[in-house]
Amino acid sequence: MSEYKLLINGELVEGDTSLDIINPATGEAFTTVARASVAQADEAIAAAKAAAPLWAATSLEDRRKAVLALADAIAARSDEIARVMTAEQGKPLAEAQGELAWTDGYLRHYCTLDLPDRIIQDDENGFVEVRHMPLGVVVGIIAWNFPLLVACWKIGPAVLAGNTIVLKPAPTTPATALLLGEICKDIFPAGVINIIADDNDLGPHLTAHPDVAKVGFTGSTATGKRIMASGADTLKRVTLELGGNDPAIILDDVDVKATAQAIFNNAFLNNGQVCLAIKRAYVHDDIYDAMCSELAALAEAAIVDDGSKQGTQIGPIQNKAQFEKVKGFLETARRDGKIIAGGTVMERGGYFVRPTIVRDVTDGDQIVDEEQFGPILPVIRFADVDDVIRRANASEMGLGGSVWSKDVARATAIAGRIESGQVWVNQHIAIGPHIPMAGFKASGLGVEQSVEGFAEYTQVQVINVARS
Repeated sequence: MSEYKLLINGELVEGDTSLDIINPATGEAFTTVARASVAQADEAIAAAKAAAPLWAATSLEDRRKAVLALADAIAARSDEIARVMTAEQGKPLAEAQGELAWTDGYLRHYCTLDLPDRIIQDDENGFVEVRHMPLGVVVGIIAWNFPLLVACWKIGPAVLAGNTIVLKPAPTTPATALLLGEICKDIFPAGVINIIADDNDLGPHLTAHPDVAKVGFTGSTATGKRIMASGADTLKRVTLELGGNDPAIILDDVDVKATAQAIFNNAFLNNGQVCLAIKRAYVHDDIYDAMCSELAALAEAAIVDDGSKQGTQIGPIQNKAQFEKVKGFLETARRDGKIIAGGTVMERGGYFVRPTIVRDVTDGDQIVDEEQFGPILPVIRFADVDDVIRRANASEMGLGGSVWSKDVARATAIAGRIESGQVWVNQHIAIGPHIPMAGFKASGLGVEQSVEGFAEYTQVQVINVARS
């Protein structure tokens, strides 16, 4: 019997098969979850389709009450959820608890949003009103780095807008999402929320299904491109929050010690497995050596261990495939630059790599040009501001970026020239449910969060009445 079951049409059910889930701190299975078949995926979509008309007709106020009840129920089981999250994702327990707090804040903020009908003409010639209508069945597909937060980024706006949803978590972190399904079962009408797990085999079926109106995806750019292609025949709406190779530009007037701590925190959050994490640190020549030394000292001092152990600051890499990819990046870092901290795989069970600082690399090196999505930070020197802006913008990605300086006006002017969906000044990963999240270029399509992201889960309808 699976410890975690699928949620289909208001019932918790076994999968047609099951899936062992690996604890990345040990490399061994710690639980078994239900794994859905194609037939069960079809059942979930059919349930969502059947539930859609009644849910769409439910008042926004009642939909808000349900989402607030979800937030309350998650909070009541927060300790249990955090421990499951750490076991399957690997992040330190404190970070898992932080993810729960973020989730709570996002769900509650979504419940304050509205897209009221808007009258744009009301005169003797006619009446024109703009409405936001539900789309129908939404498929949410999420990555493995934030298994609860990103799930609720899809569920919250989708169901508040009057849609129903089929959620598919990543196959290496499904337990948290299936636990969320247990909670949803007792709050939402049957079929409104369905949560199924797979072994990376159901995505194409879900995204091509003719009864699915929209796909909301968070994950890699490569997978995002496949989702766009899969949904093309039925002209599905898509929101794609994809990869990033996010630059931090550090000017010569910063407090080196304080800035190094901030850069380190925002590069190695969740072991660097964050789409918005700092992936490239461009440091002015005048402070380059000092900044490299400070970052190296922080990396050497970091406590890397099983996330369930008190005091752990950095956990393991989440899965074996990513572990192997990171090891490949370490090889190119040794070839192209100088590793001044970390650079080693820890000799123990699980997928542990010491946080790594690489200096004396530059644009054109793989470690700079490609998103590492792991505990590696390349530090690149620059002398000219116009040149560093050009280099920062040379990436095909444009998700996030930051500029650091005591001269806020100067930094803000530079930030406005960075081709990224969100650019911060003297901070990084400063996100919130009220702030739109969007990507330039290959980093995404559409908007998440805020009222703009809420609108992405709706269809605009115009009622146009003649009066003459």
